[in-house]
Amino acid sequence: THMHKMLHPDRFDTNPLSVYVMQNLWNRIVKAVPLWIAPNLLTFTGFLLILLNYFLLAYYDWNYTSSSSGSRHAPKWVWGLTGLTTFSAYALDSVDGKHARRTCSSSPLGELFDHGLDSWATSLFTLSFFSVFGLSAEREVTPFTLYYILCIILFTFMLSHWEKYNTGVLFLPWGYDISQVTLTAVYVLTAIYGVEAWHKPLMFGYFFADILIAMVIDFCVSCPFFYLFHCLSRAKKLGTLQRNSISEGLLPLLSPTLLFLLLTTWAKISPEDILTKNPRIFLWMVGVTFSNVTCRLIVCQMTKTRSEVIHWLLIPLAGTVGAVYMGLEVHSEFALLTGYTLLVTVAHVHYGICVVSSQICLML
Repeated sequence: THMHKMLHPDRFDTNPLSVYVMQNLWNRIVKAVPLWIAPNLLTFTGFLLILLNYFLLAYYDWNYTSSSSGSRHAPKWVWGLTGLTTFSAYALDSVDGKHARRTCSSSPLGELFDHGLDSWATSLFTLSFFSVFGLSAEREVTPFTLYYILCIILFTFMLSHWEKYNTGVLFLPWGYDISQVTLTAVYVLTAIYGVEAWHKPLMFGYFFADILIAMVIDFCVSCPFFYLFHCLSRAKKLGTLQRNSISEGLLPLLSPTLLFLLLTTWAKISPEDILTKNPRIFLWMVGVTFSNVTCRLIVCQMTKTRSEVIHWLLIPLAGTVGAVYMGLEVHSEFALLTGYTLLVTVAHVHYGICVVSSQICLML
């Protein structure tokens, strides 16, 4: 059996877990979905479940410390519910496209809606999962550890769409299916045995957090990067590259790179140690901003238009970082963080509504 399974003319999935196991499950589940249900409703319902997980865990674990030794842990039913809703969201995200093709309702709007919500859900999945092991000085898990893990995962998601921007083909990373199955399993095990199970050393004295970080680096950095540049090289040889020059191809990477540098600079030079004192707000802001940058890239690759040079949200961010660096507004740094977080969240929701509305108008 050929391992490459074509899900769509411009989308490929080569993950054995997906091809040989999960796809068979999704093919059965989609048959149970009533034909009158809109595919976008499945997509949006899955996203709402992810939001529910995030806010539920944020209520019980605002500063990512409730899972630490000696802290008051979240109730076990929270982890059980989170495991159930995580797998449900995973299933809905996997069957929405199948249901659209089944009902002959596939459209660019549906694809854009799906990928746009996925770009935001990627950070929400990650931020929710951080609550399992939490911050710990003993295990050397700091807010900066969470920040770097989040950025790695967000960059990996964005690179898949950057590949399509250049080659016209979206390669689905292996890490997605593996991560969703792992998330569900860990949540269920936590509901059964409690978070204390992750505080004990596993193999060779390593903790669960150590093994998790190693898996993130492996699945989110090594494998995708090698395959990504393999695809780009092959597309160049075949003459199927969508961009005429290297600079045009690399242009979408400029804004996320500057975003990462600005955010890291702010966290490092902060006189109030803003990331350590407010990890929940800072990491939410990181996820939303990266999602907006990625959404604009998705729109460009779908419409085959040129990527913007600098994302406008980088301008107020650069001003904020500059003010912190020069010692201005030091006493209101938390207000700056809150204000910028509200700005990017409202701007992202507004952008999504405007893009979807314009697509509906075009379809009509």
